[in-house]
Amino acid sequence: MDILGFSLAVLLIELTPGPNMAWLAGLAATEGRRNGLAAVWGVALGLTVNGILAALGLAVVLQAAPQLWTGMRFAGAAMMLWLAAETWRGTGAVRPSISAIASPRRAFTTGTLINLLNPKAYIFFVAIAPQFMAGEPLGPRNALLLLSISVTIATAIHLAIVVAGSKAHGWLSSPVRTIVVRRIFAVIMLGVAVSFLASDFR
Repeated sequence: MDILGFSLAVLLIELTPGPNMAWLAGLAATEGRRNGLAAVWGVALGLTVNGILAALGLAVVLQAAPQLWTGMRFAGAAMMLWLAAETWRGTGAVRPSISAIASPRRAFTTGTLINLLNPKAYIFFVAIAPQFMAGEPLGPRNALLLLSISVTIATAIHLAIVVAGSKAHGWLSSPVRTIVVRRIFAVIMLGVAVSFLASDFR
């Protein structure tokens, strides 16, 4: 098994801008480090469950049942659209509310759901891992090893993103700046929703 090659592949993929990166950066900037860190652990949980379910055969089920794939895409998109609407609605007040993600618990839950409802996250694991197995069967033991490597790398990157994004939180003490950034954040979440809808099973 080429663990180093797999780790580098995961690192490159995680450094490519995507839904988690955009969402975590915007969340940390608008809601602060505490909620951002809670979201990171939620994302990590979602990725872990993804890997376990993929190893158990969910990715194969998604290939055989395109209706399930479509349902997951629309559920994920609907959740992100709702969050975008809540965030945008919160910009109408003089001091914008934080109803979109008002607590660490909600940030954690949202981070988990974003990944559980992203069908491509399941396919990623079974599509990438076999290329580094050197003929070995994936098996539960190897799957858990690669999963732990993948989640560790992703979480480290996500933590760095949240720490960097939270540095802008103090700058957002001005209500006017907060409104502008929250609207940008709402647009980012809208973009994530569109990416869910546009994803194809390939």
